[in-house]
Amino acid sequence: MLNYVWISLLLIGIFTAAGRDIADEVTNPYRNGVPHNARIEHSSRSASLHPTYDGVLLIPASDFAAFYGVAQGSDVRQPVTVTTLASGAMRLEAPVGDATPGFWKEMAKAAGGKEKLEGSVTAFDPATGNVTVVMERVSFVKIRAVTKAAIEYADVAVTISLGLIGVMALWLGIMKVGEAAGLLEALTRLMTPVTKRLFPDVPPNHPAVGAMIMNIAANMLGLNNAATPLGLKAMEELNKLSPKAGTATNAMCTFLVINTGGLVLIPATAIAIRAGVGSADPGIIIGTSIFGAGCATAAGLVAVKLLQRLPRYKKELEPDPAPEGKEA
Repeated sequence: MLNYVWISLLLIGIFTAAGRDIADEVTNPYRNGVPHNARIEHSSRSASLHPTYDGVLLIPASDFAAFYGVAQGSDVRQPVTVTTLASGAMRLEAPVGDATPGFWKEMAKAAGGKEKLEGSVTAFDPATGNVTVVMERVSFVKIRAVTKAAIEYADVAVTISLGLIGVMALWLGIMKVGEAAGLLEALTRLMTPVTKRLFPDVPPNHPAVGAMIMNIAANMLGLNNAATPLGLKAMEELNKLSPKAGTATNAMCTFLVINTGGLVLIPATAIAIRAGVGSADPGIIIGTSIFGAGCATAAGLVAVKLLQRLPRYKKELEPDPAPEGKEA
């Protein structure tokens, strides 16, 4: 089900981005193909067959705001270079820097994350500095941003996953050694007084008890991936004890509450993720994690035990009918 939710959110994001890009094509907020009159001052010309002019593009704040429809607090004084090509056409390059207006920075980023804006010069008078520029085309900004973000976060996911391998391998190995050494049985005996109170309907020596204890232990160590198969095994065994297969019993609800509460002593996975992304103190979350998860688990257990006693939720389950040809 969660997969359908994620794919739905992704499709919504893509269609929303595409819709906004189509709207931008109609309204043309980046003024694609529209010439803009300005002036270049303090220009210097290189002595070559195809001269190059360096100077400062000057645009009054009111003209810039009126042209792009955005607020501009001060006059634009953007360093530029006008290059004459072999064909006789002229190109303008504006490196992105502190003097670059915020809207142009967005345009440069939308144009491919370049460190400069480019445009074609349709008219230029070196004597007066008057220039007419058509800036490079900017289109499909939102859909490109969605695509870029998807690729970047895919890279982040791989990086984080690789960083988790060591931690997961260590703790999974420790748990496997402990299981082979008989620690599971010892832990089951040690936890018997607690499991009897939490799960009075489950026999003490039932396989579900061992699976639940190992699942809770893995969660308490922050090994969520290791806890998942153990939790599935515990639910499978608890389902065998249900008079009506597929219907949640009190024990199943209680076990689900403990898992949802996320009782933890060492949030190993979270610590590994924080360390992987460069946190200065990855382990600082231990205290708050224990307190928050402890409160959540306690509240969940109180709620599930109270609701089990209410007549509205207390229902006697009738056993499944025996298959034809067999005695019940």
